[in-house]
Amino acid sequence: MSSITEQSRRKFLQFMAASPLFASTALAGEVPAVPLKPTDPVLWAPLQTDKLIKLPKDAINVFDFEAPCRVNVPPSHFGYMASGIDDEATLRANREGFQKFQLRPRRLVDVSKVDMSVDILGVKYPTPIVLSPVGSHRMFHEDGEIATAKAARAGNHMQILSTATTTAVEEVNEARGQAVWYQLYASNSWDVAKALVARAEKAGCPTVALTVDRSGGRNQETLFRLMKTDTRDCNACHDRSSLNANQARHSMYQGIDLNGLKNTQSSNLNWEFVKRLRDSTKMKVVLKGILAYEDAALAADAGVDGIIVSNHGGRSEDSGRSTIDALPEIVEAVKGRIPILIDSGFRRGTDVVKALCLGATAVCVGRPYIWGLGAFGQPGVERVLELLREELYGAMQQVGAPTIKHLVPAMVRRA
Repeated sequence: MSSITEQSRRKFLQFMAASPLFASTALAGEVPAVPLKPTDPVLWAPLQTDKLIKLPKDAINVFDFEAPCRVNVPPSHFGYMASGIDDEATLRANREGFQKFQLRPRRLVDVSKVDMSVDILGVKYPTPIVLSPVGSHRMFHEDGEIATAKAARAGNHMQILSTATTTAVEEVNEARGQAVWYQLYASNSWDVAKALVARAEKAGCPTVALTVDRSGGRNQETLFRLMKTDTRDCNACHDRSSLNANQARHSMYQGIDLNGLKNTQSSNLNWEFVKRLRDSTKMKVVLKGILAYEDAALAADAGVDGIIVSNHGGRSEDSGRSTIDALPEIVEAVKGRIPILIDSGFRRGTDVVKALCLGATAVCVGRPYIWGLGAFGQPGVERVLELLREELYGAMQQVGAPTIKHLVPAMVRRA
């Protein structure tokens, strides 16, 4: 084999090794000649331990935080965050979906100053970038949700707190400097849901985001595979003898009688539950997990205050459809009656711009800030949010939009 051919082969293998689809085999220093299936977990940046960023300021995009997060975080915990379900088709579709939409920049517009501020249910924020609810932040860093809340406060980002928080809502609100939204896993018990909502309302939370997409079981293959590589004694932290014991680390469940519950899924949710929830609280009610235009129209008809277009980051179903692909039909069905937020797969400023152009009010991000949390704690979360703000600012300049209201559907076309 000639030296030129050998060099070309070596470059090709190096390219394949850097591909997210071959990341897990790259960890072992091997590259398969023929890939049999995408790797689990999907690593959007290859884990090259000799090239990890040392400080948050060294990052040039949010993906730079994933590798140090994986190094720092125990395998089971990383797997919990990284996992989709089944073939992880939805997990991948959330990233690939943005390629279906192209931006149509407008020129000769003064974008020397860009105003990224947005109104979300009556509250003005300097950016439409929202922190999605993610459970158990202390799995990724000892400061947990407090570090996240302080980072959100530094950039004045809206934050949504998970029911599965490992820090009490009252402490998170104090660290954030204002009351956060509260995300509700309703479970199959109205009494449990009512107790959770009552506590969040007493703490001052203005909005409850009811998750409607956790209706059944899920096969989290990536999580289960990585659990087998975890050498720690997980029983030291997790008591799975009963649901009450297992939820002890999740502060929102403390003091609530969970006897009789087999899981915290919400397989019995229906529109009557939504009405009951609205009638039981003064908080605004948002539905998180809407993916079909029929449900979006019903939500607006039912008088909810907003919806979040979400597939749970590919963690609840494996339809293979991205949220950005579902967004246009939902916007059309809602017809401006209620605000529409969206999450799942957002990693770039251009991702955010596409969603805003298509009609979203705000965009929620999850895994990227958890990468930052796992890598560096609060400073890591702050840098992730800073990078997203910088990219959004630049993307708005690129398309010729000096304000959020200038981001219109005509700036996007389906590829």
